Amino acid sequence: MKFFMIAGEKSGDLHAGSLAFAINKRSPKAEIQGWGGEEMARSGVKILQDYKGLAFMGLDFLSSIGKIRKLFRTCKEQILDFKPDAIILVDYSGFNLRIARWAKRKGFKVHYYIAPKTWAWNSFRNRSIKKNVDQLLAILPFEEEYFSQRNIPVSYVGNPLVERIERFQPSEEFRKSLPQEFDRVVALLPGSRPKEVERIAEKMKVVARKFEDTLFVIAGVADLDSSFYASFGCIRNCEVVIDKTYDVLAMADAAIVASGTATLETALFNVPQIVVYQTSGITYWLAKKLINVKYISLVNLIMDEEVVSELVQDDFNTTNVYSGLHNLLEDTKIRENQLESYRELKRKLGSKKASEEAAKIILTN
Repeated sequence: MKFFMIAGEKSGDLHAGSLAFAINKRSPKAEIQGWGGEEMARSGVKILQDYKGLAFMGLDFLSSIGKIRKLFRTCKEQILDFKPDAIILVDYSGFNLRIARWAKRKGFKVHYYIAPKTWAWNSFRNRSIKKNVDQLLAILPFEEEYFSQRNIPVSYVGNPLVERIERFQPSEEFRKSLPQEFDRVVALLPGSRPKEVERIAEKMKVVARKFEDTLFVIAGVADLDSSFYASFGCIRNCEVVIDKTYDVLAMADAAIVASGTATLETALFNVPQIVVYQTSGITYWLAKKLINVKYISLVNLIMDEEVVSELVQDDFNTTNVYSGLHNLLEDTKIRENQLESYRELKRKLGSKKASEEAAKIILTN
């Protein structure tokens, strides 16, 4: 069988790579081409467009219209030339839902792995999904009921983070490379957006100085210039590491995490956490108008209750972070309550291996 796979971001490339590997394992003669990156290529996908070349998508939209149109045209031409049995779209909904609409008109079967978050915002997209996607492969347990209620063919395949974290082996060398004189370790996961990192760094430098016996390990990302983390260098109990998030979480006693996928990863590592988020006033006002969810962290969304504290906008200040972190480190009952909720979270996520489950559905439908 032949598949054309599209992933437009780093995380999508990672999950698409695991899916491609699972497809090839089940069907060794499968041929996969598409758009993605190193993880997909490593799994045997012929990459026709690197996702890094799509970085401008969503930014300076008006000035990029010509480039965006050219990308759509190129993608369509490549699909028509390859003549796949099915198209596999992975996350990246702004681009992929447009391709789905075109592909359906051309008679291609369309599988969508990692469902668009229409339960949070842009619910009008459900009409497009229902019309243009043959099978939606969801990775959050509540999504199956949500999409089923809207008569969209959907299967919950498990969450890819579960299998990825189960496979992870911490590096003993990494642990030894960090200062050893501190009693505890706090992981700081500031995200990958420049403004987000700057806002969190500004506050965390103040908080870190109040916990002299605690090592704060900042999990940076290679996509950002090292200058974004430079200000931590002058603080005795702060260490910056790059692209070592799982190694950091594997040894952490607590964590402060920017809202996003990292909140779920932190929970799966059994690390008590505080979730933080702050943006400009106008962006926050717009988000409140457009986003239709009670919580910002995946942990709380899946559990449908406040398992982890969320410090949002004005509540994200040094006083509240200090208080919340102190409780996580010192109050056994607060820690144990959060860890008990994590156990229920894992039960809800289940033990399915998402890539293998998704591959089975794709190959039999």
